[in-house]
Amino acid sequence: MKTTDDLRYPVGQFDPEGAITDEARQSLIAEIADAPRRLREAVAGLSPEQLDTPYRPGGWTVRQVVHHVPDSHLNSYVRFKLALTEDEPAIRTYHEELWAELPDSRATPVGVSLALLDSLHERWVILLRALDEESFKRAFSHPEWGVVPLDKAIGLYAWHGRHHVAHVTSLRERMGW
Repeated sequence: MKTTDDLRYPVGQFDPEGAITDEARQSLIAEIADAPRRLREAVAGLSPEQLDTPYRPGGWTVRQVVHHVPDSHLNSYVRFKLALTEDEPAIRTYHEELWAELPDSRATPVGVSLALLDSLHERWVILLRALDEESFKRAFSHPEWGVVPLDKAIGLYAWHGRHHVAHVTSLRERMGW
């Protein structure tokens, strides 16, 4: 796994691959399947004070990061379903930085979002494993990124889970937790 000293991008920024092989796709699906377990392990045993510690100066708290992951992945799951049932649907963005400031992201116990992530990923992975190669060519239209094929989106969300788990694990390492 690639790592950097940049606290914002501890696993590096997302770097989309070219054409994705079926083997690579299956590896990305396995990574998405494992993301809830990895996030749960990353926050295991943290105190409320530790959960309310920013992962970097000016960054979200660990609690906000945990709540952000299912917020983001739920949006992605819906985008996948839209792309599979419509022709290049135009999707909406959302203001993740504002979502992270809402009361549910600041005060809810992290177990609530970990349970949501477990259920969401179980459904998402069932869907992903059932798709054929042609399905992964389907796409949605993002207002900032343009047309996004599902093969690219699957790589982005495998990276996204890894990225946020690393926010927590790198903080724990730096703090000696």
